[in-house]
Amino acid sequence: MSSGRLRSGLPGAAASPTAGASVPTRRPSLLRNWAYVLRTTNPPAGRVDPVSRWLVLTRAAVLPMTITAALIAGLLAWWLQPHEVSVGWWLLASAGIVLAHVANNLMNDLFDLEVGTDDEQYPRALYAPHPVLSGMITRRGLLRAALAVNVVDLAILVVLFLARGWPVVAFALGGFLLSAAYTAPPLRLKKHGLGEPTVLVVWGPLMVCGTYYAATGHLPWEIVAASFPYALLCTTVLMGKHIDKIPWDGPDGTHTLPVLLGERRARVVTQAMTVGFYVLVVALVAARALPVPSLLVLLALPRLVPVWKAFSRPRPDAPPEGWPIWPLWFAGLAFAHTRRAGGLFVLGLALGVAIGW
Repeated sequence: MSSGRLRSGLPGAAASPTAGASVPTRRPSLLRNWAYVLRTTNPPAGRVDPVSRWLVLTRAAVLPMTITAALIAGLLAWWLQPHEVSVGWWLLASAGIVLAHVANNLMNDLFDLEVGTDDEQYPRALYAPHPVLSGMITRRGLLRAALAVNVVDLAILVVLFLARGWPVVAFALGGFLLSAAYTAPPLRLKKHGLGEPTVLVVWGPLMVCGTYYAATGHLPWEIVAASFPYALLCTTVLMGKHIDKIPWDGPDGTHTLPVLLGERRARVVTQAMTVGFYVLVVALVAARALPVPSLLVLLALPRLVPVWKAFSRPRPDAPPEGWPIWPLWFAGLAFAHTRRAGGLFVLGLALGVAIGW
């Protein structure tokens, strides 16, 4: 597969193939710095401003997946129950799930470091700077940051509880427990092949349904069903990442689902998940659980073709020119497809709200 066919849709396409190694031809502005971090997960060359530093520490490049889940929930609410929607509670719940994702990223780095998974030779420290191992922050500082974000999230939860009742607490608590248990002892779900199902549940029923409930105070069956297509896409990103990490995770005893399946079968399962997204959207439109314009997602199929072909072959031995997150390969491909398909899904839902069908 030619890297040029994928370059236009990949995060950090214009960056260098090694983490943070690009040298700009002119002094970048702050906005250019921030865009670089959000595109590549890496800090810009030269002095790193405070905002760029925190964008790197929180892995803000992947937060659009959660923002998309929030948009899906809100648009479904405006389509199905337009007179019941509270924009304020939807915005607050959306902020809550984004902050929860931030807290999860911080806690994962902390827990993986504490249990010895992350070191200088592990992919987490190779495709982007590890917060502690790179010296960007201390262990204590990382812990304080995670606690601070969780405290703010708790305050949001209290407000939503007063407005919507105990179901909001159930959604939030379920998401927190699964996210923490993903890497934290004693469960360490990722280590036992349960990390991928966790992402499916968190980005689907918990995020989308929880945000929808906060916005409307109701949860029809259509929303539970409609929460799964995008969750499948998010799971393909984690599958790709864990396929990339098989050479490290297998010997380490971290039995992610791709380690348990083996690389070839894991690639096939991930391909099936990408197709499952489109099949689910079409089926849910037919069942009137999604608006008809949701079928705009089919326009993402051309982006899927080169990604599908890449998943049909093992990872290359070296990154193509302009690849910024090596040794991750399949994760970047899956993310590019998820970004395109998720964006079209949001656009289709917005059109469904606008025209009422």
